[in-house]
Amino acid sequence: MHQSRFARNILLGIENLLQHKLRSFLTMLGVVFGVGSVVAMLAVGEGASREAMKQIEKLGSNNIIINSIKSIEEESTSTQRSHMSVYGLTYMDYQRINETFPNVRKSVPAKLIRKEARVEARTLELRIVGTTQEWFELVPRPILAGKIFGENEVKNIAPVVVLTEFGARKLLATKNTIGQTVRIGGDSFEVIGIIKSEAAQAGNIQIPDQQIDAYIPISTVKEYFGDIFLKVTSGSFTLEQIELHQIIVQADDIANVESTAIGIERMLKNFHKKADYEISVPLALLKQAEATKRRNAIVLGSIACISLLVGGIGIMNIMLASVTERTREIGIRRAIGARRSQIITQFLIEAVVLSTLGGIVGLAVGIGIPCIITYFSDMPTVITLGSILLPLFISVGIGIIFGLYPAVNAAKVDPIIALRHE
Repeated sequence: MHQSRFARNILLGIENLLQHKLRSFLTMLGVVFGVGSVVAMLAVGEGASREAMKQIEKLGSNNIIINSIKSIEEESTSTQRSHMSVYGLTYMDYQRINETFPNVRKSVPAKLIRKEARVEARTLELRIVGTTQEWFELVPRPILAGKIFGENEVKNIAPVVVLTEFGARKLLATKNTIGQTVRIGGDSFEVIGIIKSEAAQAGNIQIPDQQIDAYIPISTVKEYFGDIFLKVTSGSFTLEQIELHQIIVQADDIANVESTAIGIERMLKNFHKKADYEISVPLALLKQAEATKRRNAIVLGSIACISLLVGGIGIMNIMLASVTERTREIGIRRAIGARRSQIITQFLIEAVVLSTLGGIVGLAVGIGIPCIITYFSDMPTVITLGSILLPLFISVGIGIIFGLYPAVNAAKVDPIIALRHE
């Protein structure tokens, strides 16, 4: 009985709204745009947040990245012609880190040098990464062909190179890849493997590998290219001596990452008079990204409330006008025995139907906008179940909250006065 009466009230509410189609449609637009904008903003925000976190996680949550940088003192003196700049991480730093910190599971040194590579007429500037076999464990990338070098190649100062897929396509497009000889600088190296790599940045931290990388055993790089490099800028040149450009340290547990990073920083301060290094902790950046995500969710939630509040005010306005127009109808219903609760229910149902329909249409609009954004701009967007249900529940709540006052006003109308209303 109650179910059939409730269904009848819903149908009656829809019928009353259809009597003023344009007015109902315009009122519903406020909720449509409010819900649509909320879903779209949440999808864009979630997509950007997940993309940032994915890039950060590529660095390794357990990793600590230490880079050599030129200190302010070196920058001020490097303008002198033929000045020798000596700065950055050293082989002893790498050794001390391994011997001092029991929480270090693995560490890998890296020398980073720009050199031109040549295969017959094809040339490409590569970033030479002189490192050990542990690099491929701390910065894992799929092996597309051949193999990576191991301990024997490092020990024997082997002239071998592992290229990225990008470098192989540029240099070896018409050649056999594995076993091919590549001239790097003035020396020949044998290609033993091809790996997939990415050129990307996570926040302010550069991902360790790049598309133009070429991986060579660190002993070979040291033997062939040394530790002193010539840098030419604005008609002058400087000599730079850098033993290691980068050290990547992996802690044994994620709980020990920050304490290990603090310990490494204190140790380096004892042996470096100048601040010629910087320490980056991807875990800290990941926590910062999660905090940013929470703040963005609060901001987007506030915008959602404002957008839907505007739609709710429109619903209240139209329902108050509807009560005024239907005063005589209310009087007749009250005169033939309708209770106040029935009048309240009738007008409340109309308001909820209006807001719910607006919410459903708004969801369709909100789901369509991120799809269009992703299609035309390749920007990742993610639509979650929460981003769909939350605006829908809020739109229904808006109908109840803003429809309640007009419904109560309708129930308070005196039947005698209502029957005299023209």
